Amino acid sequence: MRRLLVIPLLFALTLTAACGRDHPSDVVRIGVNDLALPHWEVFKSKAADAGITVEYVSFSDYNQPNPALSQRQVDLNKFQHVRYLANYNARNNDTLVPIGATEVFPLALYSKKYRSVTDIPRGGEITLSNNPANQVRPLLSLAAAGLVVLKNGASWDSKLEDVDPAASKVRLTPIDPTLTAQSLGSVAAAFVDDTFARPAGLTANEIIYTDDPERPDLKQYINVFAARAADKDNPTYLKLTEIYHDPAVEQAIKEESGYRGIFKYNTPADLQATATELEEKFRR
Repeated sequence: MRRLLVIPLLFALTLTAACGRDHPSDVVRIGVNDLALPHWEVFKSKAADAGITVEYVSFSDYNQPNPALSQRQVDLNKFQHVRYLANYNARNNDTLVPIGATEVFPLALYSKKYRSVTDIPRGGEITLSNNPANQVRPLLSLAAAGLVVLKNGASWDSKLEDVDPAASKVRLTPIDPTLTAQSLGSVAAAFVDDTFARPAGLTANEIIYTDDPERPDLKQYINVFAARAADKDNPTYLKLTEIYHDPAVEQAIKEESGYRGIFKYNTPADLQATATELEEKFRR
């Protein structure tokens, strides 16, 4: 998951090893959704050097890796950010926990008409996903960029209706996320997820604004390794989260086409505190 879209995908589940609850105790099975990326082989090799045998389970439906982890079909998964995990726990009364930070992916605002956000004229139109779950982060970015004013300030659950149109510089139009890239021909700017930006031929040349990855409100969007609560202190699993940041693994990730992530090193306790805080809010 480069930046996880909360959009139902056609269910398809493929395994690199037979899926089930019974697998050798000396094998760590990790659920991922991007197995084709070369860095996973580097990661596996580095894990072997540390005496850890890794097998991958490849998921193409974002609804499946967390239930698979809960049901012990996998031992860890790596596909989601903290916010997604917290929402899953709250909705399903589950207790999965983040045990290792991987990256945060800056959200990009693209434009084919302007070179910076300051160039966008008052009343300029910006498109974003029409999925409410995917609107919080764009709204936080727009507020940080000074393009919109949120009536009660930026919040973990900011909504379109929180935007003060009279005080904001731009107007927002929610559309199907698959159409955001196409909309760039007729709007001032658009938030386009990497999933759609690269096929549309968008490059860094069209990016006019990205998140500051150190902004406190973006901690919820750090991608993580997740485990069952009973395994949150498992030394082998924690070692694997460290191996993800081995220089060879990080270099392999950086060399992958279109990669724009920023590595994060938050402690498990820090990630778990963020997840717990979010879960409590989602449960209200």
